[in-house]
Amino acid sequence: MATRPGCDFEPDHPKTSSTAAAITHNPNRVATPPIYHLSFNQNHTCFLVGLQNGFRIFDTDPFKPSFRRDIDTHSGIGLVAMLYRSNIFCLVCGGPDPMYPRNKVMIWDDHDSRCVGELSFRSEVKNVKLRRDMIVVVLNQKIFVYNFLDLKLLNQIETVSNPTGLCEISHNSSPMVLVCLGLQKGQIRVENFGSKKSKFVMAHDSRVVCMSLTQDGRRLATASSKGTLIRVFNSLDGTLLQEVRRGADRADIYSLAFSSNAQFLAVSSDKGTVHIFSLKVDSGSLPSLPNDRSHFASEPIHSRLSSLSIFKGVLPKYFSSEWSVARFRLPEGLQYCVGFGHQKNTIVIIGMDGR
Repeated sequence: MATRPGCDFEPDHPKTSSTAAAITHNPNRVATPPIYHLSFNQNHTCFLVGLQNGFRIFDTDPFKPSFRRDIDTHSGIGLVAMLYRSNIFCLVCGGPDPMYPRNKVMIWDDHDSRCVGELSFRSEVKNVKLRRDMIVVVLNQKIFVYNFLDLKLLNQIETVSNPTGLCEISHNSSPMVLVCLGLQKGQIRVENFGSKKSKFVMAHDSRVVCMSLTQDGRRLATASSKGTLIRVFNSLDGTLLQEVRRGADRADIYSLAFSSNAQFLAVSSDKGTVHIFSLKVDSGSLPSLPNDRSHFASEPIHSRLSSLSIFKGVLPKYFSSEWSVARFRLPEGLQYCVGFGHQKNTIVIIGMDGR
């Protein structure tokens, strides 16, 4: 894995100049405002930052500011979702004094500089996921799935309490695979919109706090509130494919990310580390989705096994664990989001401190 010096992702100059309603650009604004939201787009080619004074988009490779939209008030953007690299965004206001209630999703067309649709709910919006054909809105105990073109409601899904808005969707498969929390602690629900079947998987004994899905929707990674073990499942039948160990001490897992070929899995935590695990890639062992055109390609790189793994079944499970093949040290106590770069063996790490 390659590493490069960190960069401040506060841009010096705006790249675009369209204005509409309260969303404008202000070239005189130089102070770094509070960060309310960080996320990558669907293929990690850029990342999105929700701020007290608007939102900004940055390219990941090469790293550079793409454009920004500022808000005339201090209401802030608490959530921003982007459809790949298009001009379509979903925005949810945030901060101490939001301009619009947090239960409203605004669909913004940046080409026309106007809001082209709104979705309102009875409770606060926790997350939004976008596909070219669907919009998924996550509330604390419910998920709504809409058709993108006409905003027709297609499905409603009940979940346990979900304050961080955990939900993942496939992007390269058609029809969609959606993964969310189930109806009890530690349970994952997999919705296959092709077969119209639901699959419930008991992933952990404790609360699930983080998850990631491969682009084709066939593999799912989960972490619990303990933060010691990461489990990888076949999302179609719920079988456990692999279990890797981040460490022995409890940790808060902030993000999980698969590489594009599902050969690696990246994990960030509050311990100030990003771990990279090698995954057992065998496309022949996984059933194909309808109309699936994706293929896995792998090289024989394996996660490190404990030197005492030969005593598996005799010594406690810890001693036969699979460990990371690479690890990156960062300042502790900060929240980081990790994704894979488009150059081979590179990762992109973005932090809530603006680096």
